[in-house]
Amino acid sequence: MTPELTVLAYAIILQALQFCWLSVAANRELGTGKTASPRDPERLGGKRLEELVTARTSRLFRAMNNHFEALILFTAAVAVISLADKNTGFSAICAWTYLGARVLYVPAYYFGLSPWRSLIWFVGFTATMLMLLSALI
Repeated sequence: MTPELTVLAYAIILQALQFCWLSVAANRELGTGKTASPRDPERLGGKRLEELVTARTSRLFRAMNNHFEALILFTAAVAVISLADKNTGFSAICAWTYLGARVLYVPAYYFGLSPWRSLIWFVGFTATMLMLLSALI
């Protein structure tokens, strides 16, 4: 397996870990009656689950959703690199940089570290775009 595909597998595992952390936190705060419900607004007092939890657990929601969005772009970049057979040391470094940034992003968001959270996000985004651009060269 190429380094980029290996990192993609780890990034998906990271997404699953984020989901588990969020699920545990939300279930502790709200109970399974709300989290396992159909989540209709009228059952939740006109709010979404994210609005019913503490600030930190709400940040876990947003961090997880942000990773879903970033993972789409990263997966596309890995697919382009892999299908075009453009794997290089540079693309591998970009992939590992993306993963490192995503790992750092979660606690940075959870603890509300501004502007560091945004800078960490930018590092991961830039690594993804550089990896993709390297396939075009």
